[in-house]
Amino acid sequence: TDRYEDLPLDIGQLVLSPTRTYAPVMRAVLAEHRGHLRGLVHCSGGAQTKVLHFIDQVHVVKNNLFPCPPLFRLIQAESGTPWSEMYRVFNMGHRLELYVEEKHAPAIMDIAESFGVAARVIGHTEAHADKRVTVRSEFGEFVY
Repeated sequence: TDRYEDLPLDIGQLVLSPTRTYAPVMRAVLAEHRGHLRGLVHCSGGAQTKVLHFIDQVHVVKNNLFPCPPLFRLIQAESGTPWSEMYRVFNMGHRLELYVEEKHAPAIMDIAESFGVAARVIGHTEAHADKRVTVRSEFGEFVY
């Protein structure tokens, strides 16, 4: 029942809040843009580095993530876990990535937002000698 910052939920409620499903969003995206998708990663169970399991000779640069939600700031503050590890273990409020050519991103983001789900271009990919993810966040730059 402890409070954190000025949030309307106490910490227990924050931890137990249900995660919104992406199923309706993805159904609409697949109906209209299936042929444009080059990759799809649900960031749970591998967080911001999960994409490393699915790429080769690609550098994924995540330099425009959403702000870190209060729950993850609290976990980091209470545990002392380095931010680099936080992005490796927790999704940090960023749960689903669609890899598409930049020209298709606005239409896909419009679909997400029509369901009340915020969406944005969070980065880009580059050719690379091996596989790499770079996270540039409010807490620093981390290369995996």
